[in-house]
Amino acid sequence: MTIARASANDLFKQVLDPVNRSNPYRIYEQMLANPVAQLDATRYVVTTYNEIIGLLHDPRASKDERKSKAQGTSLRDDSNPSLLFLDAPEHDQLRKLVIHQFTPERISGMQGRISSLVTEALDALRGQTQFDFVEKFAYPLPVTVICELMGVPREDEQRFHAWADMLAHNIEPVVGYDPAKKTAIQNADKELHTYMSELVKEKRAHPQDDLVSGLAVGNDPAGQMSDKDLITTLVLLLVAGHETTVNLLSNSMLTLLRHPFEWRKLHEQPERVMPVVEEVLRYEPPVQFMPRYALNDITLQGVTISQGSTIELLYAAGNRDPRHFPHPNDFNPERPNNQHFGFGGGDHLCIGAPLARIEVHTALNELARRLINPRLLADPPPYKSNPVLRGPQHLPLAFDRIAD
Repeated sequence: MTIARASANDLFKQVLDPVNRSNPYRIYEQMLANPVAQLDATRYVVTTYNEIIGLLHDPRASKDERKSKAQGTSLRDDSNPSLLFLDAPEHDQLRKLVIHQFTPERISGMQGRISSLVTEALDALRGQTQFDFVEKFAYPLPVTVICELMGVPREDEQRFHAWADMLAHNIEPVVGYDPAKKTAIQNADKELHTYMSELVKEKRAHPQDDLVSGLAVGNDPAGQMSDKDLITTLVLLLVAGHETTVNLLSNSMLTLLRHPFEWRKLHEQPERVMPVVEEVLRYEPPVQFMPRYALNDITLQGVTISQGSTIELLYAAGNRDPRHFPHPNDFNPERPNNQHFGFGGGDHLCIGAPLARIEVHTALNELARRLINPRLLADPPPYKSNPVLRGPQHLPLAFDRIAD
């Protein structure tokens, strides 16, 4: 008896289904057999490494939804998109201004503070033998770091936590129209924009040595953002500045505890932290996929993607493409030439990647040194519903003690 293969559309629906959040990789493995596939009349999916990297550098593959047939169908407000959803030259100008504030000196200057925060978090666990890694460690660390870097008062975190959680849903593919969800996202966006507008006024009146002040005062030789672009950019930085790092920290801890030999090696050889993190970025990327929009007809692997169509680039599938990564389902920090899509790619490579790497390198080394005999209390752990920004909702751990 011949068993019919699931269609690309059926497989992608499985990826989006929360029931498969703990392990979408078995689905990606099936999708890799068909590098470029049509989902419906206006959507395509691309899974293989070479095709993804080609589109990341193809000017016909736009980031701007307003140039597509999908305009007005997403959950986010596309009337004033952030630089994440813009093309050159608008994207390049805004990105340049942000990068001028993400200076190497400012980022490297956070190293000591990050170390202190990690130490404080571990010291607070003394006398305990169980904790939720997400709640007590993976979430507070990057939130505090991005708040201090931007100059956002840490005591306001409770206010924007719910906003950020809701706005993280605005990059999900739309499966059926959900007016209540769209309204909730728009309300969160409006409230966070209002908060940022008030913060910008305060920073302009009393500028300090932080990222919001640097962008708000606008003394950059490269130019100045409009107030509209400034607020949208700050909202993006606040949300993206912690959401992906939370997932990277959680995915790193989960992966290492599933591979205890690698955990012990990291304890013995702290210098291994760099290749360990790069392999986690390939093996369990915090961003699973992102869309592009075809400005013209694009033919790949014999499939013509029609102008105006949405193209879902499945980074997580490309990261496990056996054509590019031998034994892709093995976690191997010694993997050579590990050019993954963990931070995206092309002109939209994540601006905050250097900061995220510092946070995760510092955290993992201290965890491996001080957390004695950690083990998972739930495997798989419960996951967030978001299929794009994928990571555990909770990660309950047990351990023997905290070393000095």
